[in-house]
Amino acid sequence: MGIMEDSNKYVLNTYNRYPLVFDHGQGMWIYTDDGNQFLDMTSGIAVLSLGHSHTKLVEAIQQQSKKLLHTSNLYYSEPYTLLSKKLIEKSVFDKVFFCNSGGEANEAAIKMSRKHGKKIGANDKFKIITMKNSFHGRTMATISATGQQKYQKDFEPLLDGFDYVELNNNNELKKIVSNETSAIIIELVQGEGGIHLANPDFVSLARDLCNEYNSLLIFDEVQTGIGRTGKLFGYQHFLPVEPDIITLAKGLGGGMPIGAMLVKEKIVDLLKPGEHAATFGGNLVCCAAANAVLDTIEEEKLLENVEKMGIYFRNKLNELKDKYPCIKEVRGIGLLNGIEINFPSSELINKLIENNIITIPAGNNIVRFLPPLIVKQEHIDIVIEALDKILKKQ
Repeated sequence: MGIMEDSNKYVLNTYNRYPLVFDHGQGMWIYTDDGNQFLDMTSGIAVLSLGHSHTKLVEAIQQQSKKLLHTSNLYYSEPYTLLSKKLIEKSVFDKVFFCNSGGEANEAAIKMSRKHGKKIGANDKFKIITMKNSFHGRTMATISATGQQKYQKDFEPLLDGFDYVELNNNNELKKIVSNETSAIIIELVQGEGGIHLANPDFVSLARDLCNEYNSLLIFDEVQTGIGRTGKLFGYQHFLPVEPDIITLAKGLGGGMPIGAMLVKEKIVDLLKPGEHAATFGGNLVCCAAANAVLDTIEEEKLLENVEKMGIYFRNKLNELKDKYPCIKEVRGIGLLNGIEINFPSSELINKLIENNIITIPAGNNIVRFLPPLIVKQEHIDIVIEALDKILKKQ
């Protein structure tokens, strides 16, 4: 049997996979096992910051893998120490905890907020406010935090203590915050939820309320972190507002599995040895990869490219919107963009696959574009040309 047949036979069916078997990639392009070439506008769901097989990333992985793969967090190591230093020196945070994924990073932040509530003297200060339409992961705690019932269905009872408000609804947020609130968690852009952006007034209000009620403000930057928005961290668009915690994953490792929680000085001593851990957190090869990602973003001036290409992409998408009524709205920031259409997103995604372009949905009628940060105008033009051809027939 072939790869698809064997996979369907032996692997749990937890994904609706497209009938493609990818074998290798280079830059913006990814190739199937039968030699077909596809333009990658997904980055492995916002993971491949530097695209496929970037020389510096591959070299970093190779060099570290030849030296040492793993020692555990019972010992010190150079790769995770260097990565910690870079993340802290490039941000407003003071300490970092490493794990393996965005879900794990958010799980750590949830535990941190619960511990904070207890520390300030209240067993009833445990409630966490998240946003409707949010997505924070697949663990029991993070699906409880996720404000979408479709991810929670059949897994009840959920963890107690999560309340949900509409993103950017100031009045709703004011009404629900109380002395029982231990944290407010916000995705600065709701990626899975349809490319909805938090507005500065709402973020500022959340900061003020957290200050008033001695609660933690947490930004889930699993998708917006590491250059995706045009700044290294999404919170930088909202300064002088600063969160107490951000969570990272996806683009940090450039394709290697790594997550991180960055915290401010006032809470660095909350979690004691033995209270939280991750066997593979701070893995030497993954941290070496992340170091290469951060260095390359700076050396190749990729933040400037993200901002420039993001504006160009949205302008071109808006030109298509003016031309085709089936595009209801264009939304996004940097290279995290989407179009809302008046027909199922799966139809357009499949048509793009027929044109050798891969994209992903963000809901039933939103197509999400998450190209590597190295994308150029010529790649965007290929997508726009294909969309124009497809939508003419819609």
